[in-house]
Order: sequence, then C-alpha cells, then structure tokens
Amino acid sequence: MAELNTNPEKSGNRVRTKKAALRVDLTAMVDLAFLLITFFMLTTTLSKPKAMDVVMPVGESGAVPQSRTMTICLGNNNKALWYLGEPQNPKIPATITNYGKSGLRRAITEVRDEVRKTTGKDLIVVIKPAETSVYENLVNTLDEMNINNIQQFAIANIDKTDIDLLKQKQAF
Repeated sequence: MAELNTNPEKSGNRVRTKKAALRVDLTAMVDLAFLLITFFMLTTTLSKPKAMDVVMPVGESGAVPQSRTMTICLGNNNKALWYLGEPQNPKIPATITNYGKSGLRRAITEVRDEVRKTTGKDLIVVIKPAETSVYENLVNTLDEMNINNIQQFAIANIDKTDIDLLKQKQAF
C-alpha cells in the first residue's frame, strides 16, 4: 500500500497539543494512473502501416504481346535501361535513364501514351533487377508503376541479353 506520512513540525519553546500524524493513502491514485496508462496504450495507434497492393498471377496465361511490353532493367549507379518490344528487335531502342521526374517517369509516361495511341490497350511493364542494382531502385520503380497508374507489371529475372545491353551502355 502506498501512503504518505508526515510528522508535525516542532516549534521552539511553546507547548502545543499533540496532533495526530497526517496519513494519506495513495493506493487508489496509483491504481487509477496505471489503468489510464493501460487504456491509452491499448486504444492509441502510433503509426498506421503503409503497404502497396501487389497482385501476383495465379498461373501461366500465355505469351505477352511485345507491341505493348516495356522492359526496365535496373543497373548500377541509379541507372535503368528500358526498351519496348523484344531486346533483339525493339520498337523503341534500348535507352539508359536516371531515376526521377525527368528520367524513368518521363520514359514510362511517353511509352504508355504511345502504346495507348497505337494499340488502344494499356502498357505492360517487366522489371528486371540486375545483380549490381540496389533495392531502393526496385522500390522506386514500383512507386513509378503506382504513380503512372500501370496496372500490369511484373518483376522477372534478368537474362543474358539484358545483361549484355547493360554492359554495352556501361550500366552493369
């Protein structure tokens, strides 16, 4: 039990009547404080989790049309190589770009608009991180998919042809 005891002060030469020691019981206040702390800890959210929805395919659905498939290969030094179509015969040749509004975002926007104009359908993006790329670039690329409202995209393993393209452009 928590309590607060005080002794009466003694004053010089005067004789006073003896007062009983003051006793205050603090048990109820301590219990109330712990109850309030527990209540606020359980009912308060410190931070809300942020997550991006990722839809994964259920099974193999066949080939992807190359006329509307943009491939983004993530290289080193915050560089990305992208092309539209097949790497051997691209509709838009392989181009190196940096991240940001003037780089990858602009490329995705221009290719998306071109694909919509020529095919009337949405763009499909395949993201291929290389061994020399950093995790931050993959996250930034996924953010660009969300910003540009790209509904169909996938993360795939990089193949030898894409690695050779990165080496040619000095981004591997």
